[in-house]
Amino acid sequence: MAKRPNIILILADDLGFSDLGSFGSEINTPNLDRLANNGLRFTQFYNSARCCPSRASILSGLYPHQAGVGEMTEDQETPGYRGFLKNQCVTLAEVVKQVGYRTYLSGKWHVGEIRPTERGFDEFYGLLGGFTSFWDQSDYSRLPIGRSERHYKDGEFYATDAITDYALDFITEAREEENPYFLYLSYNAPHFPLQAPKEEIKKYEKVYQVGWDDIRKDRLERMKGLGIVSEDTELPPRAKYWDRDRDIQGVNPAWDSIDLDRQRDLTKRMAIYAGMIDRMDQNIGRVMEDLEKNNELENTLILFCSDNGACGEWDPWGFDNWITTSNFLHRKEDLEKMGGPESYHSYGSGWANASSTPLQLYKHYSHEGGISTPLIAHWPSKVLKHGEVDHRPGHFIDIMATLVDITGAPYPSQYNDHHILPMEGDSLVPAFEGEDATERTFCFEHEHHCGVRKGKWKLSKVREMDWELYDINNDRTELNNLKDQHPELVKEMIGIWEEWAARTDVFPKKK
Repeated sequence: MAKRPNIILILADDLGFSDLGSFGSEINTPNLDRLANNGLRFTQFYNSARCCPSRASILSGLYPHQAGVGEMTEDQETPGYRGFLKNQCVTLAEVVKQVGYRTYLSGKWHVGEIRPTERGFDEFYGLLGGFTSFWDQSDYSRLPIGRSERHYKDGEFYATDAITDYALDFITEAREEENPYFLYLSYNAPHFPLQAPKEEIKKYEKVYQVGWDDIRKDRLERMKGLGIVSEDTELPPRAKYWDRDRDIQGVNPAWDSIDLDRQRDLTKRMAIYAGMIDRMDQNIGRVMEDLEKNNELENTLILFCSDNGACGEWDPWGFDNWITTSNFLHRKEDLEKMGGPESYHSYGSGWANASSTPLQLYKHYSHEGGISTPLIAHWPSKVLKHGEVDHRPGHFIDIMATLVDITGAPYPSQYNDHHILPMEGDSLVPAFEGEDATERTFCFEHEHHCGVRKGKWKLSKVREMDWELYDINNDRTELNNLKDQHPELVKEMIGIWEEWAARTDVFPKKK
């Protein structure tokens, strides 16, 4: 029997659809670009719009509500919104352990109080909650308690580096034991607070002085050249935004209409964000180098994706206090502190609109900008379409089916005396091998933002607003609402969504 492949699932946090060089960005991501150029890029792969539900879906192979995490980690005492992984699901780690895999998580967990080592992971290092300082090592945990820990001197710790340090330790352990391994490398970059080493920030300070309008235009042209979007794609108008409580609504302003002090503040915010992605890419390069040195890259499946669309929270200026979402305009010496341990800010909806180029809206929403991830699949011995782009739709629910397919691990109907819901997804192996795509249907709900994709058709809805119908094959940017032209199709697709919602414990609460 051929040696089972090692598997590394890399998940970025709040990375936008166009934030990698291989997807059109100006950000320097040579290591991920190398994986893309020697692997396969999927351009219509979906997540679940926000960190907790996306992580629940990717770990379980179910829609997030089925796994119990339809929203965040608060227990709303309804089946779809328990705020933790329910006993009716199994994790990727629990499944592949059955066939001898060592299982590791280095990075962010954020699917409730049940610990990763209670859900199949042999070793864990990282962040149990959603977000925290990248500079404070006391916020990062090692499990099981008593395992060996690294010690960082004052000023040495940076979370992205440390997460990679432990990932490499875990790989070394599995290698010494001669076990195949599954590593869930779950970075918390580039989620707020936007913090990065000064040398990374400095690379980008001049790049973003041109503003988000020019960045969006330039990205779109590169995306066309790369085949990520069609040649006839038009740049949509600057996107809308809503504040946290939906009391304020607006449209992201033209960059040239913003005063110079505010431009300097916003430029620095985006430079830090880009620096975080750059540093993450460097660390992914460390992992690739280790695999190459040990002749393991050929038989390792590496998947890279993002947990949701870019973070537009909550207006064009971003915030400096996540609890109140208040904004501070940084001037003079305050600009120099941005990105360091004393700062704590986001980059706002204007830059998130650029990160989502050319898609509509952001994290939280079921429009394409909220649920589309750049997915890279690299496995030289199996992914045959090196450097190609694949436009077939897929979803995080497909990761479980893919790992079951390639490892030969059985997907259980019972686990720890609990009935397990069947997988929802399809294996990606046929796509790796160049087989034609089949028509699929996916549904979405988060915070009452809803969507359903059936073949080329997509219904999208923002909370209590009307459904909108789009032909995604010809209008990925969701600009031309065809609802009035196809009333029977809209009725059919709403019925599909309602049936799915009933089946998967969605039942959005009415407000």
